[in-house]
Amino acid sequence: MEDKVLQMFRDSFERNAIPDELYRKHDVKKGLRNEDGTGVLIGLTRIADVVGYKKEDGKKIETEGQLYYRGYSISDIVAHLDEEKICGYEEVCFLLLNGYLPNKEELKAFMDKLSDNYELPEGFLSRIILRSPSLNIMNKLQRSILMMYSEDVNPDEISIEQTFEKGLGLIAKMPAIIAYTFAGKRHIFDNESLIIHKVDKKKSIAENILQLLRADQKYSYEEAKLLDFCLVLHMDHGAGNNSTFTNIVVSSTGTDIYSCMAAAIGSLKGPKHGGANISVRRMMNEVIEEIGLAATDEEIRTIVNKILDKDFYDKQGLIYGMGHAVYTLSDPRAQLLKKQAGIVAKEKGMNSEFVFYQRFEKIAKEEFKKRKGQNICANVDFYSGLVYSMLEIDEELFTPMFVCARMTGWLAHNIENKCYCNKIVRPAGKYVGELYDYVEMEDR
Repeated sequence: MEDKVLQMFRDSFERNAIPDELYRKHDVKKGLRNEDGTGVLIGLTRIADVVGYKKEDGKKIETEGQLYYRGYSISDIVAHLDEEKICGYEEVCFLLLNGYLPNKEELKAFMDKLSDNYELPEGFLSRIILRSPSLNIMNKLQRSILMMYSEDVNPDEISIEQTFEKGLGLIAKMPAIIAYTFAGKRHIFDNESLIIHKVDKKKSIAENILQLLRADQKYSYEEAKLLDFCLVLHMDHGAGNNSTFTNIVVSSTGTDIYSCMAAAIGSLKGPKHGGANISVRRMMNEVIEEIGLAATDEEIRTIVNKILDKDFYDKQGLIYGMGHAVYTLSDPRAQLLKKQAGIVAKEKGMNSEFVFYQRFEKIAKEEFKKRKGQNICANVDFYSGLVYSMLEIDEELFTPMFVCARMTGWLAHNIENKCYCNKIVRPAGKYVGELYDYVEMEDR
């Protein structure tokens, strides 16, 4: 019975098809993308700007990439992070939410506010996280966020102030939720020992992530600084990225912050969005296994073309970590992360692998340009998985690290849209099907 139903469903594909020419006829933007690949404008924001091209006389002109947080270049921000303390994430969180850089007193008050919210509600760990573990960490993060709704005495209060308060509470709790969710999954499904540490209110978000994840709770200053650096690079990427737009769309209905954050996590889970760094790491592991770290340029060139020809890895014809929806000549996040990764790679004994990544990136760019006539750049995902591996962070946690960072951007855009737009997001779709007279059952 099931096979027959599935076959009827498959047979309906051709009957219900919407050909590309109809999109062009009605000037409908597939994926909210213009013909030249640029995004359709969906709103206004003062939070972040992603610059990957400029337009002259209606034509798209490729440029070196730039990312601005509240008008400050990401390059300038990371160059001036406090060298003595691990607090870049907290400082930039303040910047994105408030619109200006904090002084020492303001930053301390903000960090104290976050640390006061580190701990999970009483019994949440045993009742919610450990009692029903999930094979997929992202799925469990969604459920945990939704269950936080039940711990809130007034969860449906969506005023600007309450959205800020509740959002900060969620940001502060993410290290614990992620670490405990991972511990529960490994204990139940992977038969590993269950090791649970308490959050440390004297430590920053980045430091807490490392000490919660590691059995011995030990980490170096350099490791914490690198993770803090990664979190800063991932905190926001404009209003148009899929997960932020999802948060805005859901929030525009007037629903609670927990539903908005859970929806955004669901979006980020997708391999075309937040899961891309996992695809990169797996692809590169197979490439290295196939040709080795000492491969010649010609061997790398050959395997790049095999990937493009759908003859290697997952046979999708995609070089994961290469290319971006906005950036054309370069992704500033990838460039900054590559520089930092080079420093840590030597300390971690992974320099040979790091050098191979650089060679692969260079040759992939060349081959793509030859075949497609277009420039392509490495995006932040190309190096982020490698960096997390240097930090001994499990592959299953690559995307949750993205969640931890991006939650600040989600909250900032959520609040901005509440303040200055406050309309339900309701685009339209053009009906292009036929019209029929109803047919009685006996006449079908």
